[in-house]
Amino acid sequence: MTILVAPSLLAADFGKLREAVKLVEENGADWIHFDIMDGHFVPAITMGPAVVQSLRPHSRLFFDVHLMVANPEAHLEAFAAAGADLITVHAEATAHLDRVLRRIKALGVKAGVALNPATSPAVLDYVWPLLDLVLVMSVNPGAGGQPFIPEVLPKISFLAQQIRERALSTVIEVDGGINAETASQVVQAGATVLVAGTAVFTGEDGLKLIQAFKLLKGPTRPI
Repeated sequence: MTILVAPSLLAADFGKLREAVKLVEENGADWIHFDIMDGHFVPAITMGPAVVQSLRPHSRLFFDVHLMVANPEAHLEAFAAAGADLITVHAEATAHLDRVLRRIKALGVKAGVALNPATSPAVLDYVWPLLDLVLVMSVNPGAGGQPFIPEVLPKISFLAQQIRERALSTVIEVDGGINAETASQVVQAGATVLVAGTAVFTGEDGLKLIQAFKLLKGPTRPI
């Protein structure tokens, strides 16, 4: 099982985003994670498609766009045009999840669904064939630097089992409170993509964590 690392630009210096992308790319990052917040679905406001577009020419990394926004339907075309490789929407943010996922796929972009800590995986029962990724939030969305919520670990294991039983290629990403201690826990539960912001960009020796995460081993028994 290959572990992919997706540093979150939410924790980077917004005045030096181009430099931040280059730095993590040089240190082995696989993806760049964009936390898009609108001030409605979550309290904070962060960045929009113009930021994604401005960085796209300067990196060959996979651009992972996480829409923490109300009415994500209104923003799909803009982020696809800006250069997103994957767009993830929150199951809680739309009444028309199937339609949103089909639209993302029609735009030629990979599609993901994010689940808040208290959201049941059952919401995915009828959209599994459309999913390239499931993002498990291990903090409540809206701010970086929050502590990891360990109660999501059984959810990760359950999702991994669902993917195995359905013989899907869907990957599990985890976002929130990922550091040297919690990364191994989520990988053991079945995650293969780790989002890390504060630990990478503001922690001591944060860049070294990228390679450390990539060396983690998955479950030693079937999940």
